[in-house]
Amino acid sequence: MSEPRKIVIVGAGLGGASAAAAVRERGYGGEIVLLGSDPRRPYELPALSKGVLLGNADEPDWVHEEKFYAEKDIRFGAGVTATRIDLGARLVVDDTGGEHGYDRLVLATGSEPRRLPVPGGDLPGLYTLRTLDDALKLRSAFTAAERVVIVGAGWLGSEAAAAARTHHAEVTVVDPVPVPLANVVGETIGGVFRDLHVANGVHYRLGEQVAEITGGPDGVRGVRLGNGDELTADVVLVAVGAAPRVELAREAGLELSDNGGVAVDAALRTSAEDVYAVGDIAAHFHPRYDRRIRVEHWANAKDQGTHVAQNLLGANEPFLASPYFFTDQYDLGCEYRGLADPAADELVVRGDLAAREFTAFWLRDGEVAAAMNVNMWDDGDALGALVDGRRKVTAEQLKTADLASLV
Repeated sequence: MSEPRKIVIVGAGLGGASAAAAVRERGYGGEIVLLGSDPRRPYELPALSKGVLLGNADEPDWVHEEKFYAEKDIRFGAGVTATRIDLGARLVVDDTGGEHGYDRLVLATGSEPRRLPVPGGDLPGLYTLRTLDDALKLRSAFTAAERVVIVGAGWLGSEAAAAARTHHAEVTVVDPVPVPLANVVGETIGGVFRDLHVANGVHYRLGEQVAEITGGPDGVRGVRLGNGDELTADVVLVAVGAAPRVELAREAGLELSDNGGVAVDAALRTSAEDVYAVGDIAAHFHPRYDRRIRVEHWANAKDQGTHVAQNLLGANEPFLASPYFFTDQYDLGCEYRGLADPAADELVVRGDLAAREFTAFWLRDGEVAAAMNVNMWDDGDALGALVDGRRKVTAEQLKTADLASLV
């Protein structure tokens, strides 16, 4: 495969910006076009629900300095949205009428917040959290609010609940699950997060469905549950997950995966020649798991964006990195590596759950499928090696042995 003359990247979040930078770092001298709907330069999302929402920062973590794109001769179209891809003509059309021919194309269009399909789910005044503007508006609302209802007890909802409590609002979290985060970490570890929030004054309505968002043209008044109870609120945040932005790919005729993303192979190639996808939208065939996985976390966008650069320039290297994410809530910090099935994998705990200082492992066929360190920071490299290396270990070894010795 010859070196392309022009690379177009659609989506200027962390994945797209990382791809553009990595291509230049590999010595590519051709044209790079980076199109992003946000009027700001690329930034990372984790700080929005952490430092920005807490009030510890007014800006996100920028992917690069403002002058970076001009210095690296990356033609960055801020506030420019791609509206159509013509695969046959190798052309991207944007909302300003611009046309961008390409030799290689990267789709990094990310995700958007899911909405609640209930009466009142489109009322003005409902909050979601995806952009810097969202975070600044929500922080201001939390600061002024007496009562906050958060619909969704996942990672985003949990971090937002911690921020709202830090701003002294009364907080109620609603979710149909019996235990927060149980689908990711199981009920035992999910219970640790539930107890943490309860200890910090959060009220839960678990196992409850939202029937309606109440209010009118002037704003939201609260949330009515399926049993008829109404939760009065000054602020309602909907945090029920994110939907991958695959409209461009679908309309262009690219193959989609049954898990909602753009189907890509191990090397991040889509079903169309010279078209790649990274980040939230990439339903990536992962050789370690022998199936397509779609990961919406920060590290996946960064690492896939960096990885795809070599393949844009002629390589065919599979993306093998394990999923990784982190969270900070109150005085709890943790990192998670790997991909567990908490309903089927064996949970092994090293440390003290009650003190919230422990490492959790999920064992599958004698291998560490995933590991989570909570307020324990010395074994990160060993945990990563255990997850990546697929070494055979026992539950007793994980509980008592020097973890570095098991790698």
